[in-house]
Amino acid sequence: MDFLISVDKMRACTLKHLAYCQDNEWAGYDPYDALNSPLVARLPLVNSRLPRVALTQVLKRSPINVRPLLLIPKTQNPKAIALFLMSALKLSMVQLIGDKDLIPSFTQTLIRLRSPHSRYWCWGYSFPWQTRTIVVPRGTPNLVCTTFVANALLDAYEQGWDSQYLDMAVSAASYLVNELYWTDGGSVASFSYPLPSLRARTHNASLLAAALLARIHRHTSDERFLDPALKATRYSVSKQKADGSWNYGESATQQWIDNFHTGYNLCALQSIGRYLKTAEFEACIRRGLEFYLCHFFREDGAPRYFHNRTYPIDIHCVAQSIITLLSFQDMEPKCVQLAHSVLQWAMNHMWDDRGFFYYRVLRLCTIRTSYMRWSQAWMLLALSTLLCESDSRVRQPQGDPQVAQAT
Repeated sequence: MDFLISVDKMRACTLKHLAYCQDNEWAGYDPYDALNSPLVARLPLVNSRLPRVALTQVLKRSPINVRPLLLIPKTQNPKAIALFLMSALKLSMVQLIGDKDLIPSFTQTLIRLRSPHSRYWCWGYSFPWQTRTIVVPRGTPNLVCTTFVANALLDAYEQGWDSQYLDMAVSAASYLVNELYWTDGGSVASFSYPLPSLRARTHNASLLAAALLARIHRHTSDERFLDPALKATRYSVSKQKADGSWNYGESATQQWIDNFHTGYNLCALQSIGRYLKTAEFEACIRRGLEFYLCHFFREDGAPRYFHNRTYPIDIHCVAQSIITLLSFQDMEPKCVQLAHSVLQWAMNHMWDDRGFFYYRVLRLCTIRTSYMRWSQAWMLLALSTLLCESDSRVRQPQGDPQVAQAT
């Protein structure tokens, strides 16, 4: 197969990107960190929901990064550190990094960033953020952040690192089951997000939680994780549309279909099937993947944010597209070529030669702000995943049926 980007170029880009993140001590700005400003915190207007939402959106959408003027600090975010840990483990597998202290450094940072005042191992974001209804305080644990950290710890454990990481991940799973899982006693089963008090029906969050529970069940055979995983998964599967898509969630304010959350859904369902050794959700995955491939990519490889329009082209969609496509290469061989096309497009339009990726390409301009969690951590994981896939192909012997299918 004639790929658009050579492995040598990917390796060089990955090393430069890794160096950029390391030079910044894995810390940076975030699209949603407006309320981290000490200046804004002194203003009376931030006591109201609408001004907080407006300020966050203005900073998020601005092509000029004014955060230094607002004294917003660069922070280490637990989810970003988890993504960096996942990336480092992959890069060590392809022998691109030899720093033996890097992986334990990430795990120690995650231990330090654990949400306080909880008996569970759980994590939250490094900034307060305003939802449509409430403010989530800085560091308050939430489902999405916790599942990514727990999965990163499990990655480390499965590669032979400290058994403590399995214990921490089991505690995180217990947090999901004991604090966030809910059901109406009938067909509805889900996980609260972003706070335990909110009985959300957000499909990507529920499926991420279910996938973690399935993974923990595989390691522990603890039955208390199995029933919530299956019930939540079956509920979200029941809400898949006939065309294979999902709305973001079931509330009136969640009626959109986007790229990276669809990718989360598909990858989570694949993991659930693998960990629980069931084909129950395979037909659902196939419909979802067909919708995903048909609606979220331009012919030149640019990933669409929404299923029915292109802009904004977001770097998070780039990263998750690469990861999702590589996850399903055995089901659809063209996924590998498309993943390379997505990376090629991003290198042409969103890569800064200083070692980082831009946030968004709009119809009329590009937002070049560097965001550590949203952009850099995700792209490092995408690059490391692509390098692992390329390395596995090199190691496949000639005539291997998997190579024949993939080409």
